[in-house]
Amino acid sequence: MDFTLTEDQQALREGVRALAAKFDDDYWARCDADHEFPWDFYNALAEGGWLGIAIPEEYGGGGLGITEAALLLEEVAASGAGMNGCSTIHLTIFGLNTIVKHGSEEQREEILPGAVDGSLHVCFAVTEPDAGTDTTRISTFARKADGGYHLRGRKVWITKAGYSQKAVLIARTSPRDDERPVDGMSLFLVDMDSPGITMNPIPKLGRNAVPSYEIAFDDVFVPESARIGEEGKGFRYLLDGLNPERILLAHEALGIGRASLRRAVKYAQERVVFDRPIGQNQGIAFPLAECAMRLDAAELVARQAAWAYDQGLPCGREANMAKFLCADAGFKAADQAVQTHGGMGYAHEYHVERYFRESRILRLAPVSQEMVLNYISTHVLGLPKSY
Repeated sequence: MDFTLTEDQQALREGVRALAAKFDDDYWARCDADHEFPWDFYNALAEGGWLGIAIPEEYGGGGLGITEAALLLEEVAASGAGMNGCSTIHLTIFGLNTIVKHGSEEQREEILPGAVDGSLHVCFAVTEPDAGTDTTRISTFARKADGGYHLRGRKVWITKAGYSQKAVLIARTSPRDDERPVDGMSLFLVDMDSPGITMNPIPKLGRNAVPSYEIAFDDVFVPESARIGEEGKGFRYLLDGLNPERILLAHEALGIGRASLRRAVKYAQERVVFDRPIGQNQGIAFPLAECAMRLDAAELVARQAAWAYDQGLPCGREANMAKFLCADAGFKAADQAVQTHGGMGYAHEYHVERYFRESRILRLAPVSQEMVLNYISTHVLGLPKSY
């Protein structure tokens, strides 16, 4: 069993680390405070060719796997960019896998090259106000019409919608059947400048450089050519993106945890109270040592999940465990970083309060810790389904 990164993977990490270092904590704090999209950072990644790392080479991408994509995002988060940095790019880096696998050749040619060079932004419109995690309960409906569909409904928590030209959207194309609830949903590529679309940003706790939106679709026409794959199979297509998403977010949580621990250790070494650095006190040192161990342990599960996916092996167990363990380890490290700084941890100056706010997101999204426990209870332990 070899845990060593390849030379190419190590070079990738070093390249991303060097680029991300050009955008310091003050840059990210300013973007977050001003609710300003980090265009300089995004454009720098696009110019470096990083956005297309996991898109097939025939469309201009790097053709690499989720392991490389995960390493990239972990380094971005660990630089201090956190979720404000990662959320600008992670859907582009691997979220377009749905189009790669199930889209038509025309859709691939329309979407993928622009995603690679950074000129095209795509958002994912799945979550709804009254459905939440139970995607089978969505009410957004695409009614068949001449040459396409008329779309009506609402979506919430749609990242980057206001900056996106396209949305990958799931809607019902036939009513829900309790016997087969996952049937009857279809995926569409929706033009975000279509008549009938209105959106509003949602005020939120953190990650304020990258807004999330509530979107209303009022009789929006979508041509049949914009449907991804076969009608009624959209939920199954969506599943192809769930494990990769969890693996990527797990690595982002690791990155935030590493940034938090780095800040906390530095402060513990420099802050002198009662004539000695506070890091000399076991009450400060031991919790930080535990955070380091938890991050390292969670990293192993995350790497295993990425490896399994890239090998074409089943990885639902590993992907869900990675998301759970990394989110908890990252949040614990961020929380301990605030505690280590004492009162100054609550101040903007030391940045750990921002890490804390952003690490909290990952215990909620893309799937809550409770839903991961449901998955493990049922699909790994074989216990009766609880919902």
